Amino acid sequence: MQKAARISQPARPPGRPREFDMDIALDRALRVFRERGYHATSIGDLTAAMRLATGSVYKAFRDKHAVFLAAFERYVALRQEQTRSAAARGKNGRDRLRHVLLSYVEQSQGIEGRRGCLVVGSAVELSAVDSVVGARVNAQLKTNENFIAGLIREGQADGSIPGHVDADDTARLMICITQGLRVVGKARLPLDGKRLVGVAMKLLA
Repeated sequence: MQKAARISQPARPPGRPREFDMDIALDRALRVFRERGYHATSIGDLTAAMRLATGSVYKAFRDKHAVFLAAFERYVALRQEQTRSAAARGKNGRDRLRHVLLSYVEQSQGIEGRRGCLVVGSAVELSAVDSVVGARVNAQLKTNENFIAGLIREGQADGSIPGHVDADDTARLMICITQGLRVVGKARLPLDGKRLVGVAMKLLA
């Protein structure tokens, strides 16, 4: 008696490639989180902004928190690039720091200012209740502070900033200024950028 012929099953097709650009989707989610904050943003808000089906969002990110963390990482990467690009326009350490401060003023005005800074917003809304977000906020603020301290030390090395200036303490105060600029911009208060930056630069005298 012949054995029944085994019926071969068709091979499973490979997983379908993602049909959307991740960076574009995250940039759209960013606008919602920056304008509304985390708690006031729903999955429905995100799917509409990202122009994705709900199932696609859950498949790619699992939940709203995962979308937020991915958007946060995208935001800090973009801001770091902008900050370093601004610093690169300076001719010495002091001038590089001045350009960084001017870039914060620019980002704190107009539609960008009204959308607000995701790091500042997360610090206020989530750091005390979400340890994961809190750790990322702290890490980013420390990264920014270290970058500014590095510019101050660079200025001391090239002679554009006096050697008696305490790089670490001054960098911490500069962080307070830059993050305060973002809060003022979110509140839609007017900013006289060049004047404010001029006052801040006196810390380096």
